[in-house]
Amino acid sequence: MTAPATGSTPAAGVPRHRRPMAERLPDIRPLDRVRSIKVKLGMLVAATVTLAAFVTWWGLYRHLGPTRTLPLAIVVSLAVTQVLARGMTSPLREMTAAARAMAGGDYSRRVRATSRDEVGQLASAFNTMADDLQQADRFRRELVANVSHELRTPVAALQAQLENVVDGVVEPDPPLMQAALAQTERLGRLVTYLLDLSRLEAGDVPLELEELHLRDFLQEAVDEAVLVAAPRHVRFEVTVEPPDLTVPADPERLHQVVANLLHNAVRHSPADDVVRIVAQPAGRSVRLDVVDNGPGIAPADRAHVFERFVRGNSPALTGQVSTGGTGLGLAIVRWAVELHGGRIEVADTDSGCTMRITLPRERSTPDLEM
Repeated sequence: MTAPATGSTPAAGVPRHRRPMAERLPDIRPLDRVRSIKVKLGMLVAATVTLAAFVTWWGLYRHLGPTRTLPLAIVVSLAVTQVLARGMTSPLREMTAAARAMAGGDYSRRVRATSRDEVGQLASAFNTMADDLQQADRFRRELVANVSHELRTPVAALQAQLENVVDGVVEPDPPLMQAALAQTERLGRLVTYLLDLSRLEAGDVPLELEELHLRDFLQEAVDEAVLVAAPRHVRFEVTVEPPDLTVPADPERLHQVVANLLHNAVRHSPADDVVRIVAQPAGRSVRLDVVDNGPGIAPADRAHVFERFVRGNSPALTGQVSTGGTGLGLAIVRWAVELHGGRIEVADTDSGCTMRITLPRERSTPDLEM
């Protein structure tokens, strides 16, 4: 992540003539090209000593006498030192001001990192940290807002249905119970997303790998997704070549991946359409495609669909992204796939959407970072 080069000072917004003398000095940074703070300090000492010697020589040459030459040399040397040292320490003062602002919840402050020495490297690292903190704070706020919204809808629906039953307005018939069950399942999916997210952040992600026969595994996932697809009359086609194709994977985690992608495909497929699941070997890997004939995802948006908190109604995305409304589902899908040492992407197709998973055919040590 590249941090912005602009920054702000503690006295931003204060008239220049009312600032302290140290802050009214020009922020001159002629030593920014030097890569070591020790060399900078050495150059500063050498420059001030040379300047003091020159002023002393000039004063004596002009017959000003020691009583006037020595104080003049000291004043000139201190002035030059103050100007140069200010440029060297400006990032430190800006970092102090930005850290105080962050303590108050303002993560927008940045440091002007132009030097190449240790102070400049610290300023760049500070800007990177500030970017990460700002992003984390935004994610936290979005998570609270999204989860609150998603919890409110099914809870309100369940409350209304139960109140009607208790008040005798309606009878607890099968259609009513089916609607209540659907709202409960929605709540269950949301809780599952949040639990997976907490495990992801804590690094508690053990895998229990076994050789999965993909034909039986995918058929089982499709049988469970039929209930979701029934209202839209969406059908499934499973193709596995060769039929005995296997892959080392954790059944629970991979089922989570496939189920999420199937639900997405059903939601965005036209009514009375077909969602295809195709598994086949691809070199030393196994490629699994979930294909639908929906509106697809714009090429410019494909790099963002697996980011956390990106939702289908996000203004930045116009294609299909479905995560149950929280922006977590596809992010957890990516995490689970990468946990197996594989990758997931939106394949480049002329129409519809193809979610492509590539898993290694041999067990490997996965990278647990998301």
